[in-house]
Amino acid sequence: QVQLEESGGGTVQAGGSLRLSCALSGFTFNRYCLGWFRQRPGDKRWALARIDSDGVPMYLDSAKGRFTIALDSAKNILHLQMSDLKPEDTATYICAAEAGGCGAFALHTLGYSHWGRGTQVSVSS
Repeated sequence: QVQLEESGGGTVQAGGSLRLSCALSGFTFNRYCLGWFRQRPGDKRWALARIDSDGVPMYLDSAKGRFTIALDSAKNILHLQMSDLKPEDTATYICAAEAGGCGAFALHTLGYSHWGRGTQVSVSS
C-alpha cells in the first residue's frame, strides 16, 4: 500500500525558509512522477513542482526561483526547499505520487493517484 506523509511545515516570518519532506512508503516503481501541491482555504489545489524518475524537475511560475524539489532516493523522501517565503505562500502543502512517469498532467491534480494529507505552512508579515 502506497503511503505519503508530509512533515516540516510550521510558522515562519516573511523572507524565511522551510524545507518540507514527504516520506514515501510502499512506492517501489521504477518509473514514477512525484509532485508538490498547495491549497489555500476555499481554493483549489495548485501544483508547484514535479520531479520524474530521471531526476528532472519542472516548476510552475509561482515556484520558480524560490522553491526547489528534490528526491532523496536512498531514503525515499521527497523534499521541497522553500526560500524567501511570502505571506501569500501560506497554505497546506501536499505531496503526490504517480507510477509510470510524468505525463501530460504532471502539473495538475489529474496526474496523480496517491496523495499525502498535507502539512501547514504559515508565513507572517
